[in-house]
This record gives sequence, structure tokens and C-alpha cells, in this order.
Amino acid sequence: MTNPLFLLDPDQDDVPVDADCLAAGWKLTLPAAVRRHAIASMRLKEGDGLDLSDGRGLRVGAEIADAQAGLALVRGFTREERPVTRLALVQALAKNGHDEQAIDMATQIGVDEVVPWQADRSIAKWKEGRTDRKWDQVLAAATEQSRRAWKPELGGCVSSKQVVAMCRRACVHGDLVVVLHQDATDTWDGIESEVRRMADRCLEDGTPRTVSVVVGPEGGISESEVERFRDAGAHVCVLGTTILRASAAGPVALSLLARALGRI
Repeated sequence: MTNPLFLLDPDQDDVPVDADCLAAGWKLTLPAAVRRHAIASMRLKEGDGLDLSDGRGLRVGAEIADAQAGLALVRGFTREERPVTRLALVQALAKNGHDEQAIDMATQIGVDEVVPWQADRSIAKWKEGRTDRKWDQVLAAATEQSRRAWKPELGGCVSSKQVVAMCRRACVHGDLVVVLHQDATDTWDGIESEVRRMADRCLEDGTPRTVSVVVGPEGGISESEVERFRDAGAHVCVLGTTILRASAAGPVALSLLARALGRI
């Protein structure tokens, strides 16, 4: 049985999560939030296994040593490297929680970075200090659910002008930006081949590169935005014959890309 995973916050939790400070056989006092989740909610007991992670690649294998005291015994640890070919989701803000559903599923699939986008047709508005905390909570919960040692990075909210700049930088650095648009004439055919070629280049020179999938809000991406993104070097394509919700389009595209990269 796969052990449940719990994220530790190195900035708040008084737990040594640096691999240089860990040793097999050490006992750790679990932070209050982890104790509530692992022991009170999941009913883990003495001898049950669990994984702890800093969300930055460290995975600590442990088992409950004393449930009442919240003590865990370290059994071992590993440091997982980030993929050299990375996946990013540029998700437009959408109403009714469709944007949060998208980043939740994208995290489970294996996305490495999430960038919120205030698109021209976004009805929902980004509220600094509120929306960012909510999105971060969604990413953390999905990271634990999927047993990942890497929590996706959450970028700052960007405008359409900043997405254009992102497309231009991608052309310079050898990255790839794919814009999903229901009225595009180009199809998904060829995108996966391009991604595989990028992955080969990453392995050859060791340079990290990113494939970014841009998804619009429930009202779609405006023609003006599409034109600007295409002119800046983005690949604009339609994903399939059916029109997907804002909550589904990104995860579907990312799952296809992850499969092409051999990650799922």
C-alpha cells in the first residue's frame, strides 16, 4: 500500500526537513496540522507508514512511533530531481471554481508550474492575499493526494500583455507555448512530436525547458489575445472535436503531454 504523504512547511514547521539534517532512526515530532490529518482524520496508528515532504523534492519515509505524542520514526529519505522538461499551466481565472478544479487535476497529473491569468474575458478577479492563498491550498492538497514530492510552483497573476512577453521569451529560450483555442485551424497533431524533440534536446544539453499550456476562461480567449499570442510565437491549436470546460481543457492537454514525455 502506498504511504500517504504530508507536506511540511520549512518556514513554519519546526521539523528538520533538510536531507543533510536527517538520519534513519531519528524521531520527529509531527507538526500539529500533520498530526490532525494523519492521526485524527486518517486514524494512522503505531507502525503505520507515512511520507513527509518539503514539496521541493525531499521524500522522508517514516512510521508512526507514538500516535498520542505525535512522534514519527524516520526510516529513510530520498531527494527526487525535478524533470528537465517541465510542464506549466497558464490558467485563466474562471468563475464557479472551474479554475481551481483545473489546477487541482493538473497537479495530480504532474504539472510543474501554475500561472494564474487575468484574461480579457475572465469574470473572476484575482485578489492578492486571498485568491493566491486559496490556489496555494489547492496545490498543496492535490500534491498530497497524488503523493508527489514536488509541489507545483505558483506564479504571480499575469495579464494578457505578460502572456505575450512569456511567448516571446519562450521563442528565445527554446521553450514552447501552446494556446488552446476552440476556433483554431491547427490541430493537436504535431504538438507531441515537437515536445518529444524538445525533451531530447533537454537530455542532450541538460538545459531545463518548459512546455506551457494556455487555457482561457469560460467565455474563451478573445480573438485579439489569440492574434497577439500567435504573433509572439505561440502555437495555437484546437485540442479535439468537442469543446471542453475551462476546468478540463488544461488537464486533458497536460495528460497527453505527460504521456508523450513518459511521465504517466
